[in-house]
Amino acid sequence: MKYGYARISTTDQNPALQQDALTSAGCDKIITERISGAVSKRPKLEKLLQTLQAGDVLTVWRLDRLGRSIDHLRGVVKMLDQKEVGFQSLNETIDTTTANGELIFNLFASLADFERSLLAERTKAGLVAAKRRGARLGRPPALTAAQIDHAAKLIASGERPTTIARSLGVSRATLYRAIKKGNIPPI
Repeated sequence: MKYGYARISTTDQNPALQQDALTSAGCDKIITERISGAVSKRPKLEKLLQTLQAGDVLTVWRLDRLGRSIDHLRGVVKMLDQKEVGFQSLNETIDTTTANGELIFNLFASLADFERSLLAERTKAGLVAAKRRGARLGRPPALTAAQIDHAAKLIASGERPTTIARSLGVSRATLYRAIKKGNIPPI
C-alpha cells in the first residue's frame, strides 16, 4: 500500500497542495498533521510509521515535511529500510527502493541540513549586528522608569504592592522584579 504523509506547521497553512500532489502520485491513504517540524513527537507520523509493513511505500511532498534535521530524516529512512518499506519524496524525486534514490536522498538530506545551519548562522549574525547598532531585542519592559519610581514611593508610604501592581496592569512579581532591577529598595 502507498501511504502519503502531509505536514503543515501552522493553522494558517493549507495542506491542499501537498494532498493533491500525494493523490496524483497514487497514494492510497494520506495522513495530514498540523504540527511544527521542530517538534520531535508527531503522533500521527509515529502511528503511521508503526502501521507500515514490508512492501508499503511512504511518500511525502518534500523532505522537510518528514523531518527538519538530517539525523531524524536518516533515522526514519533507516527504520523504513529495516521494515522493507520504500520511501519517496516527490519534489526531490527520491525513491529509496533504488540505489540511485538512496544516494540522492543522502545528498538532499545533507543539503537541507546545511541550508538550515546557514539560516541559523545568518539569524545569529543579524542579531549581533542589531545589538551593535543599539537595537533593543526581546520584549519591551512592562513598566517605565517613572512607573517603577512611583510604585517604589507608594510601597514606601505603606500602599499594598498587590494594589499597586493591579493598578499598573502587572503581576506583583513583575513589580518586585522591576523595583529590584531599578535598584530601588522595596520597603
